[in-house]
Order: sequence, then structure tokens, then C-alpha cells
Amino acid sequence: MRGDRRQTPRRWSGDWRALKSLLPYFWEFPLRVGLAVVFLVLAKVASVLIPVAMKHIVDSLDSTQAQLVAVPLAMVLFYGLLRFGTIVFGEIRDTIFGRVTERAMRRIGLKVFRHLHNLDLEFHLSRRTGGLARDIERGTNGIAFLMRFMLFNIVPTLLEIGLVVTILAFNFSLSYPLIVLVAIVLYVGFSVVVTEWRTQYVRRMNEMDNRSNTRAVDSLLNFETVKYFANEAYEAREYDDNLADWERARRQNRLSLAALNVGQALVVSGAMTLIMVLAATQVAAAEITLGDLVMINAYMMQLFIPLNFLGFVYREIKRALADIEHLFGLLGTRPQVFDAADAPELQVSSGHVQFQQVSFGYTPDRQILHQVSFDIPPGQKVAVVGPSGAGKSTIARLLFRFYDVDQGSISVDGQSLDSVTQHSLRRTIGVVPQDTVLFNNTIAYNIGYGRPEATDDEIREAARLAHLDGFIEQLPDGYDTQVGERGLKVSGGEKQRIAIARMLLKRPRILIFDEATSSLDSHAESAILKALDEVALNHTTLVIAHRLATVVDADRIMVLRDGRIVESGSHRQLLGQQGEYQRLWRLQQRDSALPAP
Repeated sequence: MRGDRRQTPRRWSGDWRALKSLLPYFWEFPLRVGLAVVFLVLAKVASVLIPVAMKHIVDSLDSTQAQLVAVPLAMVLFYGLLRFGTIVFGEIRDTIFGRVTERAMRRIGLKVFRHLHNLDLEFHLSRRTGGLARDIERGTNGIAFLMRFMLFNIVPTLLEIGLVVTILAFNFSLSYPLIVLVAIVLYVGFSVVVTEWRTQYVRRMNEMDNRSNTRAVDSLLNFETVKYFANEAYEAREYDDNLADWERARRQNRLSLAALNVGQALVVSGAMTLIMVLAATQVAAAEITLGDLVMINAYMMQLFIPLNFLGFVYREIKRALADIEHLFGLLGTRPQVFDAADAPELQVSSGHVQFQQVSFGYTPDRQILHQVSFDIPPGQKVAVVGPSGAGKSTIARLLFRFYDVDQGSISVDGQSLDSVTQHSLRRTIGVVPQDTVLFNNTIAYNIGYGRPEATDDEIREAARLAHLDGFIEQLPDGYDTQVGERGLKVSGGEKQRIAIARMLLKRPRILIFDEATSSLDSHAESAILKALDEVALNHTTLVIAHRLATVVDADRIMVLRDGRIVESGSHRQLLGQQGEYQRLWRLQQRDSALPAP
């Protein structure tokens, strides 16, 4: 089925419903989460008791009674245990919960990876690999940040605020908790408003980072093209322009952060000064002890330090939400080609392929095929020839179901392609494309990719059938030779033969050769065509060709022009029709007969 690509209607950035999507990853380890919360509470209780211990130490030392010497010593030891407990409980909490965060990152990373492979060819032709990689990296890290800091910073800070306010209200006048609550409201309100304003700069900075990274990746991947045209300076200027935009966005982000920090510091300093003035006045009036003043000061520092950190956490949470916006956008992207509900697997008995009144266009205003009908009987070879842009490769893409047809239908053994699973269809078809891209690994790995469970002997046999074994034996590292990124360390002809060997190892029932020998010299092409003819016996084969000499032995040749089949028949029949095929044949024969300069 072919549908419109849509993003999910919700906007994830700034939308707290994004946090709801993380809950399943918490509940995968409920015991660990529960234990982490227990140690979180223990650490926070120990932290809240530290000022109480300090109060008693100061009051005891302030006393002139000698018999009370043992009291401050005991309180000092208690103070040390509380400090140690705060750290130990926190470390145990982090250790227990670390497994939850790591597993969530693994699950989400795998989910995104699988989803990207499930998206259609059109998405991957339009993507920018550098920016996409950055989005995934930042989004995954942002999710880990949210999981950790939402539970271990926001929740404990709120718990600590509640405990401190209760202690102050119970032991002192209501002025103290009132000042604290007003300061917290002002602090949080200011932080939220300014952080929402700052989010635009964070997004802009990420966008510029993606753009500069994409430019760098594109330039390095096309290293040879840059050299061909001596455009190193041009590439550097373009990259620097992107970096300049990133620098401006980062500067705006930094200046807005400074404004946020100054405002938060003003609220915190004002509240602490007001409380200390009030406490000092009461100490002077003998309404509270010196130990009480120390306890109040300790609570204020203990409260506003994490509250200040809470402001940082909130800013980072907003940044993390901005980072995961594109990640969740990717997960919300619907493929244009998808399986029908409960679609069965393709059952191939003979491999009979049929195109019935197929029309297709990549866009509504770019129609490629017009009511194309033909069939490939089991075990026969059918070739499609014609000028560039006629739609030859589009036919191969439709048969492999990279796209769904706009009108008509394509079937294999009477089963419509859009009614069976894509995986079962593609498992049945072997493709040798015109432009072969190899993995940055060994020759053996790239051949074996056709069937990962294949043995070394089967890989060597596939190489022999593709007339690749002689070349490999001459290499110092043999099958362990690295081919480089995109296979740039081997020639075009060698890459094509690796692709042919990889396809042969797959053992498909239906074969597609899309200009499969276009990168080979005449000698290699002749040898491989003979091998392919042997392999194609008893296989349904579709050959896309520009050079007519490579398909003269096809059972049927179709001439495609402007998306329509204008002629069809065997090589001899088409030559006798004195039409488009004969014109192309004579033109190519004349070109091949020209003397070398």
C-alpha cells in the first residue's frame, strides 16, 4: 500500500507528553526502579537531617557546662555518618538505576534503527545523513538525561522542599517557610518563562549544527569530486559559512543563558539575605539560639543549591526535549510503502511476473510509466531497453517494491505485490544494481552479505561464478582485503563483480540486472555475461540494459520510450520491424565500429 508520509500530530518539543513515552522503559525493571527510589529517599532524609546535627553541635559548643562535652562529639560523629550516608545512598541509587537507563538507550536506539530501515526509498533518497546521525545521537542522549534527572533531581528536590518547609514551619515562625515558598514560586516562574523563550535558540543552534555536519559529511564523501574540480577552497568557505551561522546561534544561546542565570541568582540571593536578616534579628532578641541560625542558614543553602541545580535541570530538560523532537519525529514518520494488515508471505512456485496496466510517477507532475503491461514467464529472460529517462530502472524498482504503483498491479505467481509482505518479496528477488555501494569491510564480508549464514566455501564458489576469484587470489590479503568506504579501494568493475557474487550467494528465484555489466570492460563483460546466462537458467530474469549487445539472447526484448512500451519481440523480430530497436541497434553498432582516437 502506498500512502502519504505524515508526522504524528503532536509536537514533541515542549510537550510533556513526551515523558509519558518513557514510562514503559521504567517498568521493564520495576524492582530496580523501586529500590532506586528507596535509596533516593534515604539519601534525601540523611541530607535533611544534616542541619539538625549542625544545630545541636553549635548549641552544645555554645554551652559552658563541661559535662556536655560528650554531646557535641556524638553529634559530630552523627553528622559524619549523615554526610557519608548521603553520598553512599546516592551512589547505590545511581548504580541500581544505571541498568534501567542503559537498557532504555539500547531499546530506543534499536527502535529508531529498525524504523529507519522500514522507511521507504524516497525517504532515504531525500535524507541528509550527517544531520540524521546527529539527531539520533542527541535524541538518544536526551532521553537518557530525561530518565535520569526527572527521577533523581526534580523528584528529590521537590521532596526536599517539602521537608524543609515543614521543619521550618514546625520549629520557627511562619515567616521562614513563607519567604521560602514565595522565593521558590518566583524562581520557578522566572525559570520557566525565560527557558521557554530560550528554546528557540537551542533549536536554532541544533539546526545549524546539523547543517554544518551535513555539509562536512557530504564534502568528505565526495572527496574525489572536490579534487577533480580543485574546489577545496570553495568547500572550506561553504563549511565556514555554516559554522558562522552555528556560532551566531550559539552566541545567542549563551547570552540568553547568562540572563537566566543572573535572574535566578537575584531571586536566590534576595531570599537568603531576607531570611538571614530575620534570623539574625531573632538571635539578637534571644528568640532563637545560635544553633538555630546555623540550621536555618544550612537549610537555605541546602535548599537553594539544589533549587539552582533544578533550574539547570529544567533548562537541560527543555534542551533534551528539543533534542528528541526530531528523534520522535523520525519514529512518527510513516513510510509510503507498507504491508497490509496480516499480509501473508509470498509463495513462489514458478516465478511468473506480470505487469498489468501499470502507471507510476514519483510526483503527481512527474509521470514516468503509462499503462505498461507485460509478463515474464517462468524461467525466461526479458530485457527492457530504451534511451535514458524512459523509465527502465523504474520498472525494476517497482518489481522490488521500493515504490507502489499509482494504477494497475504487479504480481508474482498471481499474488499482488501489495498484498504480501515486503520481506518475503525481497527475499525472493536478487538485484545487481548499476551503481554498487559496498560496506567498509572485507571482500568476504561484502560477498557473504548476500547470505550471512553462508560458509567460506560457498562464498568462494560465488566469487568463482562471478569471475572474481582470479582477482582475489592476486591480492596480498585475499578475501580479507578491505574495500574502503563505499568500496572506493576497488575498481568499478571489481565492485560490480562483488555485487554479482553477493547476488548469486543469495540464491533468489527472480533475478534483476539493472545495467549490471555497465562498469566492465569488454573481456570481463563477456565472461560475466556467460556466467550470468548459466545462473539465469530456470530463473525468471528481468534485465535493464542500455547496450543492446548484452541482451541479444533474451527471450523477449521490450523497447521503452517515454514510459510506454513501443516495441516487443526477440532480437531478430525487432530488427525485422525496422523501428525504434533497429535504429538504436544501428546507432550503437556504428559507435562501436568507430576507430580509437
